[in-house]
Amino acid sequence: MIAEATVDCYNDSECVTGFYTMIDEHLDVPFQTEVLGLDVTVTGVDLGGDDQIVAICARDRGRGRIPILDLPLPTPPPGGVEWIEAYRRWLT
Repeated sequence: MIAEATVDCYNDSECVTGFYTMIDEHLDVPFQTEVLGLDVTVTGVDLGGDDQIVAICARDRGRGRIPILDLPLPTPPPGGVEWIEAYRRWLT
């Protein structure tokens, strides 16, 4: 999976973009999870200006962003979560 996400990448920034693309395409959203004790709906992912992949979380009318690697996943996890795990492995 790492090789698939990073094919033709020349630097780390391009690799992050590759992982973002795979997570965006494969992660089944929306899904419910809990962040800091609050129920939220993860509505999608985004690529921050600092080359960080973030989850977009909604609660009532509010929206927030949390680094995808810090996002607590529900049980059972949504489909496509294996791309988040591949991204985590690539970073280590």
